[in-house]
Amino acid sequence: MTEISVSAPGARLAVHLWGPADGIPVLLIHGNCSSGLFWEPLVRRLPAQWRIAAPDLRGYGGSDAAPVDATRGLGEFVDDVLAVIDTVFGADVAPFVAGHSMGGGIALRLAAEHPTRVAGLLLEAPLSPYGFGGTRDLDGTPTTDDFAGTGGGGVNPDFIKRLAAKDRGDEPTSPRTVMRTTYVADPEAFGADEDAMLETMLSTVVSDDNYPGDSATSPHWPMIGPGVKGVLNAMSPRYFNVASELVALTPKPPIVWVRGDRDAIVSDASLFDLANLGKLGAVPGWPGEEACPPQPMVGQTRAVLERYAAAGGRFTEVVLTDCGHSPHIEFPEAFAAQLAGLVTPE
Repeated sequence: MTEISVSAPGARLAVHLWGPADGIPVLLIHGNCSSGLFWEPLVRRLPAQWRIAAPDLRGYGGSDAAPVDATRGLGEFVDDVLAVIDTVFGADVAPFVAGHSMGGGIALRLAAEHPTRVAGLLLEAPLSPYGFGGTRDLDGTPTTDDFAGTGGGGVNPDFIKRLAAKDRGDEPTSPRTVMRTTYVADPEAFGADEDAMLETMLSTVVSDDNYPGDSATSPHWPMIGPGVKGVLNAMSPRYFNVASELVALTPKPPIVWVRGDRDAIVSDASLFDLANLGKLGAVPGWPGEEACPPQPMVGQTRAVLERYAAAGGRFTEVVLTDCGHSPHIEFPEAFAAQLAGLVTPE
């Protein structure tokens, strides 16, 4: 592995590189609370002849703590990865792109806005095309007019405190415990890589401008709404919705969607969705299923991809059994095979 610095609009990015400069171009986009090195256990299993780039997005890893304008709906992260594509692969090159979780949402927005810059998409436990939280059905209908319950105000404050302090302990709200209990279905999946993966999580910049972002008050349960700054607000359906653009884009790159059947984060019953936590009794005052149902995240993604296929695209859904939110960590060989099938189809 080598590391280079790439200048993006408003940020200097650290980018991790593997493989020969003239190899098949593959871009790996990490998710929230991690960094480009969260891909390293997978890269060991990928073909040596690929040219692989895994950037640290702004506010993560070795990249600048540049602010995130949430009202652009992950748009600044798209600017980041476009700068990486241009610098590493070339201004006329379309790499194969894999995105994990939030990185899947970035990959979707990249494809929706710049379809000629993507040769194929692998979406790993991706953010719904309608954003995170605050929508009630497969069409992404908002639960409230101000998208209550989404954005930067819904995170456990003790977790935020421990993340900012780079706590490496194992208390219930520590980053290590959150990683072991929600990033994977079996905490032993990290194996010898656990401490290295924890370091990627601890590289997250904690601030109103980065993670989690600011928040606003709402007259609707749970009395908070999205602010205008930071990562979690950028994923709010108030600002992020690429469903129609994805279905309409031309050309349509092939899509492989890989997810685990025990994902606790991106799920139709997500433990990070305040509506579902209210339904479970973990957040008091929930107004009930009719007023505030949990977001059907997986169902929304499938419905949009089916529309994508009906409009001339193609996608494959791969569900891994006994797998959580990070298939490339939990089942790296199976994940590598899916990526290889996308990059070099038979």
